Amino acid sequence: MPLRFAIAGCGKIAPRHAAEMARQGQVAAVCDIIPERAEEMATSYNARPYLSMDELLSKETIDVMAVCTPNGLHAEHSIKALQAGAHVLCEKPLCISSKDAHNMMQVAANAQRKLFVVKSTRYNPALAAMKKGIEDGSLGDIYSFQMNCFWNRPAAYYANSWKGDLEMDGGTLYTQFSHYIDAMLWLFGEVRSVSGFRKNYAHQGIIDFEDSGVASLEMENGMIGGISWSVNSFRKNMEVELTIIAQKGSVQIGGEYMNKVIYNEASSFCFPGASEGQPNDYGYYKGSMSNHDKVYENLMKAINDDSHPFANASDGLRTVETIERIYKNLSLT
Repeated sequence: MPLRFAIAGCGKIAPRHAAEMARQGQVAAVCDIIPERAEEMATSYNARPYLSMDELLSKETIDVMAVCTPNGLHAEHSIKALQAGAHVLCEKPLCISSKDAHNMMQVAANAQRKLFVVKSTRYNPALAAMKKGIEDGSLGDIYSFQMNCFWNRPAAYYANSWKGDLEMDGGTLYTQFSHYIDAMLWLFGEVRSVSGFRKNYAHQGIIDFEDSGVASLEMENGMIGGISWSVNSFRKNMEVELTIIAQKGSVQIGGEYMNKVIYNEASSFCFPGASEGQPNDYGYYKGSMSNHDKVYENLMKAINDDSHPFANASDGLRTVETIERIYKNLSLT
């Protein structure tokens, strides 16, 4: 029997999930508090629409639930789905507090269900090549890194939305750049110490947190690095860029979505197959790389094979803990 999938939250990212679900099984049900959204998504996939998670879970038997609701509801909705017997694929971020992340993981363990999180940027070919170069030693010792995340999010993006609200959004690093915090941890390991600054320059009265920040980091392995982020790039997204300075090479990837090789001067490292891809396109703004096809291919393997490498709740927790730590150590001024 094909797997029965469901989607909680029929917003901008939901169509990417639905398309991949239909390739892997059946989109059985969807829910959203806005009836028109639920109806439109359900009609497209011959699914049943609901206006609440509780109603959906009381009437449907679901194998896998994709949680695509606002950040601040990820924990609540994932827990409900797990308790109802579904595996969960949660959109980034896993949640916006480490306490909630631990609760989610405990519920998953108790229910004997699997809890995964979308980390689609890991499938960017250029980033995956960097990961391999670090692991196989072709870059040698890594001395330092710099990551810059400069996007455009005007006032219209936040209007009449949960985005920008501290309790539902969590902050710019959660909603815009958590994929790239995950990429940093995936490549370089855990953070030992952090310092820096964050400010709200252009979104006063619009968002409850920073629109720009810089942080200096020391990693547990002794490496040093920095991250700079902003949603004030003029008119459009500018870049997500990562530079590595290493013993056997200096390399840089970038472009608007960390999808281009910018610089490669190395003794033996190269970027095989690091072709460009396309971002998630939401109309008047664009998001991170659109790799949900690879997410679902690997999800199917991970459901049946505990050893298959796929981003799980522990990976999501690392990102949440790191963002919490950055925010705790960078006062908003």
